[in-house]
Amino acid sequence: MSEPMTEQGDVLSAAEAEARCKAEVEEMRLRMAAEMDNFQKRLKREHEEQMRYAAEKVLSDLLPSLDNLDLALQYGSTNEVCKDMLQGVAMTRKLLLEAVAKHGLTPVGEEGEEFDPAIHEAVGFDARPELAPNSVARLLQRGYKLGERLLRPAKVMVNP
Repeated sequence: MSEPMTEQGDVLSAAEAEARCKAEVEEMRLRMAAEMDNFQKRLKREHEEQMRYAAEKVLSDLLPSLDNLDLALQYGSTNEVCKDMLQGVAMTRKLLLEAVAKHGLTPVGEEGEEFDPAIHEAVGFDARPELAPNSVARLLQRGYKLGERLLRPAKVMVNP
């Protein structure tokens, strides 16, 4: 059996060979520990992301109900006979918004705010002299975000 050799062709002593092997093993151990740590951090990050957006499908399915409550309030407010019923609709909408807000759902889009294509979908123009140019003149359908993720853009008319 031949003894290990260095680059210069010198024969290594048993102690030097053992020290070199120990150093290589220690380097491999440290590399594996770092890889394991990175793997655990990635799993934790992915789990947190999954938990944060787990309710996305259910909350998306609730958006038409919120839209209908908004429409009931909008169109029922012109009829005095509906006053008491509208109060119940308003309370129901408020409770539903509070419940979904606990899960990170927030409404986006208000009249008068600056138009932002990241959260607004422009469907037309509506000239309103009291508003600044390139602002939301009319809100046609409220948009919603789940955390930082946009579920649905607000459909708006823009002041030219």
